[in-house]
Amino acid sequence: MHDQVSEIGELSASPRIFDNNLLDRLSRVHPVVPVLVYAPATLVLLFLAGRHLSGAAIALWLAAGYLIWTLTEYWGHRYAFHTEFPGRLGARLHFLIHGVHHVHPSDPLRLVMPPLLSGPIMLAAFALLSLAFGPVLVLPVMAGFILGYLAYDMLHFHMHNRMPRLAVTRMLRRHHMLHHFRDSTRGFGVSAPWWDHVFGTAPGLDIRPAAGGPAA
Repeated sequence: MHDQVSEIGELSASPRIFDNNLLDRLSRVHPVVPVLVYAPATLVLLFLAGRHLSGAAIALWLAAGYLIWTLTEYWGHRYAFHTEFPGRLGARLHFLIHGVHHVHPSDPLRLVMPPLLSGPIMLAAFALLSLAFGPVLVLPVMAGFILGYLAYDMLHFHMHNRMPRLAVTRMLRRHHMLHHFRDSTRGFGVSAPWWDHVFGTAPGLDIRPAAGGPAA
């Protein structure tokens, strides 16, 4: 009985999305995992960059990498996460990629990207940024990209599980909650909401909740 109660409690907080036990476990991740995985990688990139570039140059290209992340976050959330492909397979893919987060928005184990998803994104980003910036400049640019990603993941977790005290974090949380519970077709910038204003997708304050409750 105790095992059954424990399982029910765990699943009510973080429901299964895969029949396979290993895949289901990999779909859940403690919020500290991205920091443990990517903070050392960032330090290595900055160390290698320091062998070739000045501190001022590193800071400049770090900022460039962060800016590239914010655009990746916005466009990825707007299209990769919210595009619903036709058919049952398309619906299933959308649910696995992002729909589950809208159905269970405060699931504490699915608020940061699992390495199963973030790893391929980082590898693809490094390959593309290497082509764009070359073997030296890619080091600080990629470091800035990863730091932007970590800021996004940590902010996203705290938006759903903590009541913010600072004015800026209250603003970010309100912006994101409007996306979840008023209009999921707007408000795609999680850590960088200014892109919603640039691209015309800022959530309106007069929007009424959709019939049937929170956006899915």
